[in-house]
Amino acid sequence: MPDFLIAGPDDAAWTLLLAHGAGAGMETPFLARMADLLVERGVRVARFEFGYMAARRTSGKRRPAPKAETLIPEYRAAVAAVRGAGLRGRLAIGGKSMGGRVASMIADELQGSDEADGLVCLGYPFHPPGMPEKTRTAHLAELSCRALIVQGERDPFGNRTEVDEYKLADGI
Repeated sequence: MPDFLIAGPDDAAWTLLLAHGAGAGMETPFLARMADLLVERGVRVARFEFGYMAARRTSGKRRPAPKAETLIPEYRAAVAAVRGAGLRGRLAIGGKSMGGRVASMIADELQGSDEADGLVCLGYPFHPPGMPEKTRTAHLAELSCRALIVQGERDPFGNRTEVDEYKLADGI
């Protein structure tokens, strides 16, 4: 079971489960600030780390992130752990960059089984930096889960001009 950083009211109407990006863990200033801003608005936030990042934290050895698809079971386990901890209210899943990408891969499945009610991606890696032809968007065209993707205008993983050209589901 992953360790969590949980903030916000226990009786919140919504909890947002957030995973980190490929290169930095759950305690980054960006994720901490986003959690603080969401808590100020009454959202409960549960941040967690994938196993490779937790191992990096304890060993100090920096290895590349695994492929996003291989992290899906860990994300499912985090959802089960949050749900098993007596979560009240609705659950949205998501994360920063790669964490949001992994969440997006299981959002429809979790919505269909009433385990999650939405998706929030804080920067989505639409493509590797400098390789806009290698998109990671196929599943986003068919996504039925309600989703919010917050993307910076100059994000090297997909800027506004590029993202405007992608076929994305209407619920995004």
